[in-house]
Amino acid sequence: MEAMGAVDELNAVIGLALVAQREKRIRELLLKIQDDLFTVGAEIAMAHASKETRVPKITESHVARLEAGIEAMDVGPIKEFILPRGSEGLARLHWARTVARRAERRVVALSKRTTLNPNLLRYMNRLSSVLYQMAVWVQRRERKRVEHPTYRT
Repeated sequence: MEAMGAVDELNAVIGLALVAQREKRIRELLLKIQDDLFTVGAEIAMAHASKETRVPKITESHVARLEAGIEAMDVGPIKEFILPRGSEGLARLHWARTVARRAERRVVALSKRTTLNPNLLRYMNRLSSVLYQMAVWVQRRERKRVEHPTYRT
């Protein structure tokens, strides 16, 4: 239930991020991710089902799509932490990234108790990365100043 709830929450947060995006390529990828997350949820829900039960599965092509998204929005090496702020669209992408990380932790915890599709685990791992890449890419496209933590006391 924890994993399914976290994936469901992630899908809702991605929906909020989606409505604040202007870039077509970001919107298109977020739409596909939302659809994929229903497949993730189906797999999790049916993890204990018999082998004969037909359940949609996350495949290598789903993972490859995320990796292609990361490559398409390459922003070069990032050597400092970036504060998650700028525009509303940026903040929502960063929020989705953090929720994706939590969902990944819940799915990994579930995988310790039951066997899950390795592609599903890889997908969840790459998802926060593509959301981060989107946020940095959008930040640069919007010409928002990158802000870093000061670590002052």
